[in-house]
Amino acid sequence: MNKYTVVISEKAQQDLRDLSNIISLEYKSPATAVKYLREIYGEMGKLSTHAESYSIQALSYFSQYGFNVRRLNYKKMAIIYTVTNNTAYIKRVVPASTITGS
Repeated sequence: MNKYTVVISEKAQQDLRDLSNIISLEYKSPATAVKYLREIYGEMGKLSTHAESYSIQALSYFSQYGFNVRRLNYKKMAIIYTVTNNTAYIKRVVPASTITGS
């Protein structure tokens, strides 16, 4: 089994901060925000052993992130990443409903 280093881009980190703020401030549920972020980081951690087990995405939407883009879903969020030389680069964490294209 391959081991992968997981690198979270600045944009993905900002996505996570924004998500936390929305849950905490708009929905007034800071405890839920902490729990949700802990769980999403847990999902990202799975990439350290299973990064290449998720399928390469074919929708045109994903081309903005480079070649061989993959997607890991957690609840209603999509973790978008690529794998190069045993490193999983998390590009964005976006609501799955915003992904469009054919």
